[in-house]
Amino acid sequence: MGNGAHRYSASLGRGHQHEFEPGAVDHAARPDAGARQGRRRAAAAGIATKLGNPSFRATGITAYLKNGGTLEKAAAMANHASTRTTQLYDRRRDELSLDEVERIVI
Repeated sequence: MGNGAHRYSASLGRGHQHEFEPGAVDHAARPDAGARQGRRRAAAAGIATKLGNPSFRATGITAYLKNGGTLEKAAAMANHASTRTTQLYDRRRDELSLDEVERIVI
C-alpha cells in the first residue's frame, strides 16, 4: 500500500475476495489467462504441441457441432459475424482425414 494507494477488494463471483492496488496487473483478468493455464496443464501432461486461444476455440466449436449443435448457434456463441468464420474452427473434417490415413496398411 505504498504511496498512499488505497486497497480495494473485488469479488470474483465465486465468493472469493481478491485485493489489488489501482494500476497493478491482475493476471487472473488477462485476456490470455485461460490459454496460459491450458498451456501449463498441457506441458504438465507432457504435451509439447503449441496451444493457444484458437486451439481451445476450435476444440469447443468442434465439440459443440459434434454433439448436434448448429453452425448458426456456434457462430453466435463465438461472437462471429459470419458462419464462414465459424467454419474455419470446425475440425470435424480433420478427424475424418485421420481415419482415412489410418486405413493405409503397408
